[in-house]
Amino acid sequence: MALIGRRRELAAVEQLLDRAQAGVGGHLVLSGPPGAGKTALVDAAATLARSRGMTVLRTAGTGADSGLLLWDQVLRDLELDELPPDAGPRDLDRAARAIARGGPRLLLVDDLDRAGAPAVAFLTLLGSRLGSGATVLLATTERPLGLAPELRLGGLTEPELAALVPELPTVAVHAVWLASAGLPGAAIGLTTEVTGLDSSADAVIHLALTTPSRAEFLDLDLGLIRLLEAAAARPLPPAVRARVLARLARELLGDPSAGARRRELVDEALALARTTGSPGTVAAVLDSRLHALWDPAAADERLATASEIVTQARRAGDAMVERRGLFWRFVALAELGDLGAAEAALTAYARAGELAGDAEAAVVVLARQAMLATVRGRLDVAATLAAEVGVRGRQAGLADTERLVASLYGRLGMLRGTIGSGADDLQILARRLPGHFFEATAARALAESGRDVEAALELERVLPAVLSGSGPRWVGALADLAVVAARLGEPATAQALYEALLPYRGRLVVWGGANTITGPVDDYLGQLATRLGRPDQALSHLDDAVALERRIGALPWLAATLAVRADALGVRGGAEDWTRAEDDRERARSIAARLEMFGLLVTLTPPADEWRLTREGEDWRLDAGAETARLRDSQGVRYLRTLLAAPGREIAALDLVAGGFGLRAPDGDAVLDDAARTAYRRRLATLEEQLDAADRAGDVERAAAAQAERAALVAELRRASGLGGRPRAHANEAERARVNATRTLWSTVKRVESAAPLAGAHLRASLRTGRQFRYQPAPGGPARWSV
Repeated sequence: MALIGRRRELAAVEQLLDRAQAGVGGHLVLSGPPGAGKTALVDAAATLARSRGMTVLRTAGTGADSGLLLWDQVLRDLELDELPPDAGPRDLDRAARAIARGGPRLLLVDDLDRAGAPAVAFLTLLGSRLGSGATVLLATTERPLGLAPELRLGGLTEPELAALVPELPTVAVHAVWLASAGLPGAAIGLTTEVTGLDSSADAVIHLALTTPSRAEFLDLDLGLIRLLEAAAARPLPPAVRARVLARLARELLGDPSAGARRRELVDEALALARTTGSPGTVAAVLDSRLHALWDPAAADERLATASEIVTQARRAGDAMVERRGLFWRFVALAELGDLGAAEAALTAYARAGELAGDAEAAVVVLARQAMLATVRGRLDVAATLAAEVGVRGRQAGLADTERLVASLYGRLGMLRGTIGSGADDLQILARRLPGHFFEATAARALAESGRDVEAALELERVLPAVLSGSGPRWVGALADLAVVAARLGEPATAQALYEALLPYRGRLVVWGGANTITGPVDDYLGQLATRLGRPDQALSHLDDAVALERRIGALPWLAATLAVRADALGVRGGAEDWTRAEDDRERARSIAARLEMFGLLVTLTPPADEWRLTREGEDWRLDAGAETARLRDSQGVRYLRTLLAAPGREIAALDLVAGGFGLRAPDGDAVLDDAARTAYRRRLATLEEQLDAADRAGDVERAAAAQAERAALVAELRRASGLGGRPRAHANEAERARVNATRTLWSTVKRVESAAPLAGAHLRASLRTGRQFRYQPAPGGPARWSV
């Protein structure tokens, strides 16, 4: 079976099938961008397996609500028991072993990474079990997973592509190779397009002007850029040259170092376009110019240019460029704070897209509607729309679907105080896209999740680059850093950010194409002025922000700004300020409670002197101010109790699971014989009963004594466990402890949240998990815990 340019991959597939027939299972991951030929390789693998008499089962991760549903489908196909809804480590291991048994057979999983993190995590477990049977698994993903063995599919070389499309002349092959970056799927589609060209047409010019970019927003499509460079080097008529130069400038937006070149290109393009008298050329060049010179200060100019694009495009009968003009109008109006007019422009764009059957435009509209729902506080609607964006974006093949969805969920998480690991994901994205200030949003996420030290360090690192920057994310980056500086920054930092944001007062913070809007600039200016000890200046800004928020119905922002204004009023402390401050806090609390903005609600709740977690019979009772929750006795509640009893102290996952502090890996061989170990374990069982009795009786001293003895016995048993001299086994034990304790603890926090939302929000903001666990009290909690 011949797949051009894929000998290495086919050989790896053959070796995988050989393993199955030898009775030794295994797996192989094929990763690569859309169009790289993953599906063709999987089809070839299926054909090869069937020719050997092997059973072939195939499923896909696309559209799965949960990664475990994907593996449930595999289990059903194999006529095995499905996973229970609350599957734990033992259930997962049992399922992995069941899948591995039998064979020889080939399991094919397309788009594994589309099913989410649980699917990938289960593959890690399954890979370690496949060697016990004759089942082999071949999975495809877009992004590398780091699960060896893994092969990354790239583009074909130009000679390989020529062999794939032998009917094309050499010059057309070169054009297709540049436009497709050698990816066979994309190349085949482009081949159909250039085959129908007139013999006098130049394939390089045609593809340079018509090939859609495969890159996400702010990424670089290097193949397309090379194609445009090749086209620009040819002698061209003025109208064609204007379009080529303008598009090249637009595609270079993702290169922060190319600012001067982008301006040179679009200036020449616009001058040429004006001389042609062609309204379609002028409209297309103006559209590319707005992309290439995305100046946040030029919102008014952007609005005027958008109107000209629409007018010129209508004269030329170019419906696609007309839609772009309508979209630019929406973005500019949003920046200027006129959300009513912006929504009208978005509706016009949506209708134009519907008439043209533009699937991508429909996804863009859905995403902006999700953001507008977030702005208005319709958070459940926003979450539903965000999920629909993911489904329809993948169906439409929109390159930045995943990032778009993550942005929508990220802002919802910040409003609800559940940003979680978003900061870590943003830092990974920042490394992939340097110069576009994702570090600033990561710094804000760190601050919002209580990781103050890390947030302050990120602020210090990224501030100089942001202050000297520009581009579609620049004002948003300034605003995110302003949040961190207002909480943690030095006065000089707050002052620098204040001066950078001041020219944009009266406007909204809009990111890129308005997929994210994060509040009035005046709100951020007010926070910075409060930090600088200028309450009158702060209140002027905050009053303007409140007026704008009320005018556009932005309830979540209004609640947050009222809370900040209450603080500023408290700083000024005039005769009427205290009353106004309490009114603002009460209004903010009311909005935050109705919208379930638990993060803000926690900061607005006066700290209690004491919260209690006490044993009542077989259950536990949590008393947190006005809230009360009854919790069934569980390991998670015991972990929580241990952490609350030691605020600020790091406890290793192994120690938490063992119920003690300071336990360590054994240094030598076991020193206890079987009889001694049996006696120790019998004593541990007795101590558990004593601890329960002491908890029920509220006898703190007796409970502490039993806990201390239990910790000492656990330490002895650990030293005698046979792990001495086997550090790898200890590492495995630590990892199991981390995974199990993390899942168990957060399950308990969820139970608290359902019964006592404020207490749950405080715990979520205060607990740190991993190999080390810690309760680091966030604002809004008690002065102390009684446990």
